Amino acid sequence: MSINKTALKPRKSPVQARSTATIEVLHEATIQVLLKEGIVKCNTTRIAERAGVSVGSIYQYYPNRDSLLAAVLQRHLDRVAEKIEELCLKYEKTSIKTLISALVDEIILAKLSNPEESKALYAISGERGGLDLSKRMNDRMLAAISNLLESASDIEFDDSQIVAEFVLGAIMGLIRRVLENQVTDKVEQVLESHLKLMVVAYLKQIGHIKN
Repeated sequence: MSINKTALKPRKSPVQARSTATIEVLHEATIQVLLKEGIVKCNTTRIAERAGVSVGSIYQYYPNRDSLLAAVLQRHLDRVAEKIEELCLKYEKTSIKTLISALVDEIILAKLSNPEESKALYAISGERGGLDLSKRMNDRMLAAISNLLESASDIEFDDSQIVAEFVLGAIMGLIRRVLENQVTDKVEQVLESHLKLMVVAYLKQIGHIKN
């Protein structure tokens, strides 16, 4: 589906506390409508009803429904990327085991603390500019993880950028399978511990012990 990128841009950004609060309410209402009624029935009328505002309030900030959906997705992705960037800075120059444990915990928290929201947004991530937004988030996370691996106190890598791709891909891939209900409850229960074991083992195998 081809989407005009200009049409996805918000009309204006909130500059006052009241405007920011309205945006937050609209975003939360959008997610609730997506969860309850799905993408087909998620329109500005239903979102306005859920938010307790007029449809005109939506159009003060967004030219159409798709622009609002894109903004909701961007907010979610930005929050995830920011949390990972902050964590990577915090755990620089620690051991591989320590930094991977923290990284896995943070990504799981960011994506699974509100699984229903993540599921709803996965439903729209393939269109409405979602692929571009997801790529930007991944690029930010890859840069942060690559720098984190470069700083590890005990292991070094020939190409931390390539290694970061595999680390992030392994973690995010399994989390997505959880969100899409493609794993059993038993797998979900051991997701965190097994991810840590798998990633640390991979890094120790591919890396070199620092002198």
